Amino acid sequence: MARVILEIDTQLYRLLKSSAEINHLSLEEECCRRLMDAHQRSRYLQALVAELRAEDEQRRAKSH
Repeated sequence: MARVILEIDTQLYRLLKSSAEINHLSLEEECCRRLMDAHQRSRYLQALVAELRAEDEQRRAKSH
């Protein structure tokens, strides 16, 4: 299994996590919401969403 390590800004991660909790969304959903709202696509958010999707797929594969 390949391991992916992302270096992310801690403050931005905390803000995203907090916003997701306030909006009753997953972190991935919050990132997608922000990507949809933004006219410019953030490379950081795109990378974070890709990582969250990969983690979710791995969890699903392990549970089957």
